[in-house]
Amino acid sequence: MQMHPNKDTQLCMSLSARPGNFGLRFHNHLYEQLGLNFYYKAFSSQDLPGAISGIRALGVRGCGVSMPFKEAAIALVDELDASVQAIDSLNTIVNTNGHLKAYNTDYIAVEQLLQKHAVPKDSTFALRGSGGMAKAVASALRDGGYANGVIVARNEAAGRRLAQNLGYEWQADLGGLRPRMLINVTPIGMTGGAEADALAFEAEAIDKAETVFDVVAIPAETPLIVRGRAKGKQVITGLEVIAIQALEQFVLYTGVRPTQEQFEKAVAFARS
Repeated sequence: MQMHPNKDTQLCMSLSARPGNFGLRFHNHLYEQLGLNFYYKAFSSQDLPGAISGIRALGVRGCGVSMPFKEAAIALVDELDASVQAIDSLNTIVNTNGHLKAYNTDYIAVEQLLQKHAVPKDSTFALRGSGGMAKAVASALRDGGYANGVIVARNEAAGRRLAQNLGYEWQADLGGLRPRMLINVTPIGMTGGAEADALAFEAEAIDKAETVFDVVAIPAETPLIVRGRAKGKQVITGLEVIAIQALEQFVLYTGVRPTQEQFEKAVAFARS
């Protein structure tokens, strides 16, 4: 069903420093397939308070929030879901008649993926990163019962803080550790970045791991994922993360949950 925006169309949006097309294509494809009178647009802004005020004033139904706004936006909303309270980082705002409630669907996505891939709870792990997304991933691990982990971060202050808050250890680098699960939550391996061709962990550590998890979604096959696949490891990709978090945002905005087939077609369309 082809949708044509009108005065009653509900607007949803994303707010990030570097807008991409995945969310825009994913949401608009599903609106069209399900006959929903919604439209999704990606925005960038240097004025976060102004942007959030605009969401409230103009009745924008939902907003996906990316770095670097995930923590700063917390002070600008009215209510925090438990997924945000747990980690002080949001990625979704839902506007109900001017009342802004924040969620973190990154956290929800990671929680679902650990269950889907049946990663054993007693797995040792190393998580590289210390930013807002690292906080979401590490919190989902802790709340999922993964107790034996290390935060690996170049930024000592942020790394130590994240580790201490969640009951993990901190190290500046992996060193001699060879955990069963390796998780990259840094831009290493991201298309267009300074380290686009780099492995997020040493080759030997990847070879000795059982599960390799990279939250970088562009490209879908990062150097870390490529090596993990080649060595027969279980892999969890950033594409899986952004797809599930976008699905959960869609449900929060519309109240409608697509079928698995509709979801998979929307992901394929968004990637094309």
